[in-house]
Amino acid sequence: MKTTVAEGDCRQWNEDAYRDSILEERESHSLTIFRTVFSPSPTNQNPKFIVAASSDGSIATYSLSSLISSTPLGFGNSRAQNLFVAEPNCLLHGHDGPAYDVKFYGDGEDSLLLSCGDDGRIRGWKWMDVLEADQDSLPQSGDLKPLLDLTNPQHKGPWGALSPIPETNAIAVDTQGGSIYAAVGDSCAYCWDVEESKIKMTFKGHAGYLHSIIARNSCHQIITGSEDGTARIWGKSGKCSNVIEPGKDKKSKEFFSYVSCISLDATEKWLACGSGRNLSVWNLSASERISGVSTRACIQDICFDDNQILAVGAEPVVSRYDMNGVVLSQIQCVPRSTFSVNLHPSGVTCVAGYGGVVDVISQFGSHLCSFRCQAYK
Repeated sequence: MKTTVAEGDCRQWNEDAYRDSILEERESHSLTIFRTVFSPSPTNQNPKFIVAASSDGSIATYSLSSLISSTPLGFGNSRAQNLFVAEPNCLLHGHDGPAYDVKFYGDGEDSLLLSCGDDGRIRGWKWMDVLEADQDSLPQSGDLKPLLDLTNPQHKGPWGALSPIPETNAIAVDTQGGSIYAAVGDSCAYCWDVEESKIKMTFKGHAGYLHSIIARNSCHQIITGSEDGTARIWGKSGKCSNVIEPGKDKKSKEFFSYVSCISLDATEKWLACGSGRNLSVWNLSASERISGVSTRACIQDICFDDNQILAVGAEPVVSRYDMNGVVLSQIQCVPRSTFSVNLHPSGVTCVAGYGGVVDVISQFGSHLCSFRCQAYK
């Protein structure tokens, strides 16, 4: 004779499973996406994959077509806490500590997927290997071996004592020069030789923590942004050729002197700098600021869209500015605080931030999909 157990029967209670479920829910809501990037694709095609770098150290890939088809109806009116948790195609254990940036080195399936993080490492996986790590192999894909594994140098103190390994906060690439540039927490930037896996140049001169770095490949330069309130332009010799100070003439107590984010336009003649609640645009040829505007919230990331600038920060809004600092549009986004904005050549924009939330917006301003990233287990 078959017996049934009542739903309220305490004998079936699993305390460990209940605790794990509560912990998993809290971890998912406190997860932060520090950077997203679209996978390489021809400019006339829509993006296929989104790669996210998270505060739990994971690097996750998501199929955009699968996300759109899985998005529930009416999601555009949903708040962040109601979003579905998307299943990644591949979930890598990238770093011990938060992963801060992710980039592609090269084009197509032969490219390397690069990441950097709080453990001071830059790691690179063959993109083809990541694509082949399908859903059935997720438990093993986290252990996918990187082809590239670089670690920041430790500084020596008295009696040969070694300092902690400084974190890497951002990376930039120069595929023609075979180089990866790293913005590091020891106030230095490093140029790594990809083939040799060795540092071939160190850029010293900042007096504070480096937040951002970009490669100006047409001029064989890099540009760095730091907590010392400057953005510095460095030549191929490793010497600083110009210092930009967005807050030099600011006297307001609300002005934050640190440079949190920088971006170059496609011509590499114009530089945008985010400094707290201020956005400034600079003509690099003349070394002059052409515009500056105060924003409602601290800016946390920026990017160019032709001769316009997209900016996100500590509010659920994507703002679009012209080169003179005039607001052209503002679109509500799902993340309450946004740390990453990324524009695909097709016009699709991806923003991500607090709560592990990613929001994908079409070139027409409509929301294609919004989802919450899965925490690494």
